Parts: sequence; C-alpha cells; structure tokens
Amino acid sequence: MPKDSAKGRPAAARPHVHVMFTGGTISMKIDPSTRAAVPALSGRDIVAQVPGLRKIARLTLEDYARLPGPHVNPRWMWTLKKRIEAHLADPKVDGVVVAHGTDTIEETAFLVDLTTATSKPVVFCGAMRTLGEAGSDAPSNLLIAVQTAANPAARQHGVLIAVGEQILAAGEAVKTHTQSLSAFRSEIGPVAILDRSGVRFVRSPVRRRFVKTGSVDPRVDLHVMAAGSDGALIRASIRRGARGLVLEGTGAGNIPPRAVPAIQAAIKASIPVVITSRCGSGSVAPLYGYDGGGAQMQQMGCLFGGDLVGQKARILLVAALGGRVSGLALNALFEAP
Repeated sequence: MPKDSAKGRPAAARPHVHVMFTGGTISMKIDPSTRAAVPALSGRDIVAQVPGLRKIARLTLEDYARLPGPHVNPRWMWTLKKRIEAHLADPKVDGVVVAHGTDTIEETAFLVDLTTATSKPVVFCGAMRTLGEAGSDAPSNLLIAVQTAANPAARQHGVLIAVGEQILAAGEAVKTHTQSLSAFRSEIGPVAILDRSGVRFVRSPVRRRFVKTGSVDPRVDLHVMAAGSDGALIRASIRRGARGLVLEGTGAGNIPPRAVPAIQAAIKASIPVVITSRCGSGSVAPLYGYDGGGAQMQQMGCLFGGDLVGQKARILLVAALGGRVSGLALNALFEAP
C-alpha cells in the first residue's frame, strides 16, 4: 500500500483533499517598500506554515490563480466552478478546499453552491491578515477548512466557508466587517462548530437553491438606494444593456419615489428587478403602500430577495439568467422559504 509523507501512515487511511489556491490575503505578503499587502505566496509556501495539516488528509495542491478578491468577476467564478467540478468528479478526491480572497468569497462560494450538484464537501477559506502579520488567521482558517473537507459528516451540506473559526453555509455567510478576524456571520449561526474533538456539525443549511445552467450572464447591475435617490443610475443600466437589476432598498425594501419611474421602465423592458435591503440583516417584504413602498414594488412586478443581501441576490440573478430562468420559476428562486 502506498505511503504518504506524514508519519508514514498508509495513504488510504486518510481522506484525499485537493486544495486550490486562487489568491487573496491568505496568499499575500507585506511589500517592505510600500508596506502594503501584495500577492506573493504559492500553495506550498502557505501549507508549510500550517503544522500538522498533512496529518489530517492526503493533500494535493494547485496554484490556480493569485487574484485579489476585488479582481474576481462572475465569468472567472464560473471557470473556477468548472475546475472544482473536474476535481469532484475524480473518485480519488474526497473533498475540495478553495483558498480565496475574503472580499468576494461569499459571492464565489454562493455561485458554486447554486450550480454544483455534488455530495462531496467543497470548503472555501480565506484570511483577514497575511501570514507575516502578527495574529494571522491564515493558518487556522486553512487548517479548519481541510478538517471540514476531510470530515465525512460534511457531505450533503453544500458549499461551506471556513473563516474566523466558524463553518458557515455559503448561502448564509456574509462579510460584515472590514478588518475583524470574525468578519463573517450568518444570522442563523454556523452549520458546524469547533471543539477539542474537531469539527462537529450541528445543523444543515436552512435553504439551498439550485440553478441548472451551462453559463452565467454577468450583465446584472446592483444599485443602493439612499435618501433622495432618483432613477438616473437605473436608466443608465437600461441604456448599457443590463439584463437584470438588483436594488438595495431602504428598510424592508422601499424605494425613494423619484426612482420609481425608472424601475417601471426597466420592468416594461422585460428586465427583472430584484428588491433587497441595504440593512444587511432581515428580510424584505411588501409592507408599505405609499409611493415607492414595498407593496407598490410588488404590484409593479418586482421580485423580492428575501433575506439575501444585494451582492448575493445579484449572483443568484446572474446564474438564473445564464440558465434562462424566467417567470414563476425565477420568482420561486427568490421567494423566502
């Protein structure tokens, strides 16, 4: 039986986890000339800083990219998703870990979760501090991600995100702080917790959506409504050929009156308009009947994004439009469970 390097154990005794490094803070170092973080580290460099990682699983490493989180876009996410699927199709691979920039990790992980049919674990991780900084969370986040992907209990839980010593469902995780090590949250809480025995699953995701599609359509614009917002940006989106719009309304999904005519124009042009909230927590609902209120938005034909934040509602619409989902089927994707 073949041996792995960690303590000479039989290779088949441990799960095989494939780790893809795509960039982000977890792969960065501080440039001494600028004192700013820049992409610099390979997957092998990062793994070397995580003692005991190879005792958990048989690892294969892939330097897929070195993209900072803000450089990611939906088409790149789709290409990454196809690569993940190729590894999942390998019967020798038990799970996949993806190291990714935290700025957009929730969007990429959500797209993969929406469009990938697999029972095998896929776990995203990232870091808020580079490996060279004091108190870096990079080693622990990668360690926990591999522990999770190697855990048979992780199967059938969909795509997960391991950050800040939490294991969150991709459909529920949201980045809520710019610099804190505990920057990510789920209103419902983690799907798994950490204790001395390792990763312990406590629940399944409340809702998992699936979109059958062979592509994505990134022509979806996201706009935030503020006091006095008009329809100028919405009309600009229509002119530039947007296929869909997501609007972060105020409160439970309300729109300033001056923006309403532009929304009507979008709907008349058969452009789906999804209403979310700029609040960051809670669900939108057609509660108010005044001009621009949620009830009017619903009557006009807007879709309501439930508890999805704007950036995740956009990813859902990007996937749905790629799959030519429309009408009642599209509405069902956004309806609150």
